[in-house]
Amino acid sequence: MAHFSSKHGIVRRSQAELYMAFTDMSNFKRFVPEDKLPDVTADYDSISVKAQGMSIGGRVSEREPYRRIAIKGEGAPFDFSATLHFDEPSAPGSTDFHIEVDADLNFMMKMMLGSKLQEALDRVVDGLVDVSNGKIPEGVPPEYMDKFKV
Repeated sequence: MAHFSSKHGIVRRSQAELYMAFTDMSNFKRFVPEDKLPDVTADYDSISVKAQGMSIGGRVSEREPYRRIAIKGEGAPFDFSATLHFDEPSAPGSTDFHIEVDADLNFMMKMMLGSKLQEALDRVVDGLVDVSNGKIPEGVPPEYMDKFKV
């Protein structure tokens, strides 16, 4: 089992505020471009994306209010799980956020996907920190920013 851990980022939102934004999986549909919405299904506990004829998703397996959300993969060609951590930082009114992923990747898949997955996790954290600071995350068109309110 391969383990990946994102960098930590201080998000300028309280633990409760940030946790509540992530606890309902259907909230993630608002980040999907309109032309891709038919490829994404989501409800409170799960999300699924169809891409290249394959459906990959995740289902919340555990919620620890304001501290963490555990997600178990569904439909992927390999087993995986992810945990979103919402830790108390030294600055009041903000959250130390990071993501951990465990994936059952064979050696070849780990070599092909490992660095890309690590980079993607770090970009998610950086983007969330940027949004909480009123900045536009790298690669996001300015007109799309209203969808990224946390």
